[in-house]
Amino acid sequence: MRLYWEVARRALQRQLAYRTENLAGLVTNIFFGYLRAAVLLAVYAATTNVGGYDAQAAVTYAWITQAMIMIVALWGWWDIELTIRTGDVISDLSKPFSYVGFWLAREMGRAAYFVVFRAVPVLLAGQVMFGLHWPSSPGAWLAAGVSMLLAVVVSFGWRFLLNVSAFWTTDARGLGMVANAAVMFLGGFVVPIRYFPDWLQPVVLALPFASIIQTPADLFVERIQGSAVPALLVGQLAWAAVLLGLAQLTTLLATRRVVIQGG
Repeated sequence: MRLYWEVARRALQRQLAYRTENLAGLVTNIFFGYLRAAVLLAVYAATTNVGGYDAQAAVTYAWITQAMIMIVALWGWWDIELTIRTGDVISDLSKPFSYVGFWLAREMGRAAYFVVFRAVPVLLAGQVMFGLHWPSSPGAWLAAGVSMLLAVVVSFGWRFLLNVSAFWTTDARGLGMVANAAVMFLGGFVVPIRYFPDWLQPVVLALPFASIIQTPADLFVERIQGSAVPALLVGQLAWAAVLLGLAQLTTLLATRRVVIQGG
């Protein structure tokens, strides 16, 4: 465990080298957070409740999803795919540690950086400009925090699978762009899944994408409360386990492929 802790710590330190880039991203997130919140307020000028969200909850949903963009790497992440294209993956696979665990540790360190230096400032900006709905109890904060952690793991598992598809395809990033678009729409980033038609919601909520965005956002704005909260967290945990299991399986298959090809 000490190895993975050090990997995570160094991944966080690595992000500290990109202060100007983070500042630019922060300004961009706040700008689009303002636009999304303004559009939602225009919608709520004609109604008081849509999909179980009042105006303040909807605005908060927009800001928390903006804050989560870099935590869950919504725009994609191609570090593993790059090592496959350059051939560096060979040395990574031969090292005496879990390949999936190594990259997950890096992901946790990266996500921790963006919690502090991106998400917190974005939410504070939203609070100043609009006044957000914050979790009202320690239990709600705990549920939102655990859900956010699981969202990172689910997102990592999904992105890991997209990256290692480079072992079998020459255009993993093209596939990834389509997949990322699916996550944005079916995960609840563009609009909350609760805005979807009633017949479609159960289908979309059953997909792993909701565990990346919709679930932690709903728990933060307290759209879901009571006995439904553990069920959501269990659903996230199940998807995290499934995707990590698939990540481990594809790593074994990829290793076998490399050996067969003489790499």
